[in-house]
Amino acid sequence: MVMRQLSITLSLVAILQLPVIAQGQVPATSSAIPSDSIQKVVAAKWMTNFSDGKFYPERLLTRAELASIMVKAFRLDKRQAVSKENLAIPDVNPTNWAFDDIQIVLKTDIMKGYRGNMFFPNQRVTRAEAFAIFAQAYGVFQFPDDTVNETLASSPDQASIPTWARKAIATVVTEGFINTDAQGNIAPLRPMTRGDMAYLLSKYLQRQQQQPETPEVPSIPNSPESP
Repeated sequence: MVMRQLSITLSLVAILQLPVIAQGQVPATSSAIPSDSIQKVVAAKWMTNFSDGKFYPERLLTRAELASIMVKAFRLDKRQAVSKENLAIPDVNPTNWAFDDIQIVLKTDIMKGYRGNMFFPNQRVTRAEAFAIFAQAYGVFQFPDDTVNETLASSPDQASIPTWARKAIATVVTEGFINTDAQGNIAPLRPMTRGDMAYLLSKYLQRQQQQPETPEVPSIPNSPESP
């Protein structure tokens, strides 16, 4: 009887401990991405669903995918630099699905290669890298350091933002393009997801749509002829 009670007690302890262990294994993630953000960027053809019709917002973004998105969102293929001669990229051959887009982002200096002209198309990008590349295409605000620090001060994890990315991230924060978690963390070193990118692009798209149209100059009626 004593052994049975001991067995039941140990089983209860094990069950009670399971949620605690599982919770500790769940990584911190950003706030849920609104479905309309995804719908907007898919409608704009800046990002696409997979062949099964699903978007997979939690899937991590690669450098090749980011290059393709930047070309579409900012119409980089229309820039004059695109006419330059193609670059030799050892790890991206002409049969690669993103070959043209990678050439364009390199020629326009929106993205950079690595030592030996390598691009690493399948490498995942961090949120800091993605925000910095987006800001490069959008236009990095040349804030003084004091303004950058003040802009980022409200984020609990602002100290983890790499120095090279602080001005770029201050730009997207100022424009309201960035998604954070419930505590306001930017999570700059966390991998960028497709959902993160969709949120960023949807806010940029919204900003574009809010831009006032060029007003038409009213026509001046003919002056009446003198009697």
